[in-house]
Amino acid sequence: MNEYQQTGRCICGQVHFMVDHEPSFACHCHCESCRRASGAPYVTWVTFPIASFHVTKGAVEEHESSAGVMRGHCAACGTTISYVHQTERPQEIDLTAPCFDDQSFIEPKAHIWLEDKPHWVEIADDLPQYSQRVQAN
Repeated sequence: MNEYQQTGRCICGQVHFMVDHEPSFACHCHCESCRRASGAPYVTWVTFPIASFHVTKGAVEEHESSAGVMRGHCAACGTTISYVHQTERPQEIDLTAPCFDDQSFIEPKAHIWLEDKPHWVEIADDLPQYSQRVQAN
């Protein structure tokens, strides 16, 4: 196992998880799907290799929110926990930043899906902004 480790949980404590790899990316997503799934104006996601994600207590309940997209949450309290795009990024999992016990390691790199951003959300940082997703180099 890698020396790197971060832990997290849902609000009610029924689901606990850990990751044993450093994140590859973090961003603020403003898409309609993420906003509706979380009930928030945007979601901050942290990306890891899917093999580094381990549920240590309980179970993450998943549902397909759109073609090839699996969203995970706690069945007891509804906390949004994970996102996996099985067709575009099957080897990665995105985890919601607020679920981590220690969030000091999280450094968002961009705002994505701004074409869906509510007009009343103001962005007050200097991070790059993308109409949809971050474009690959």
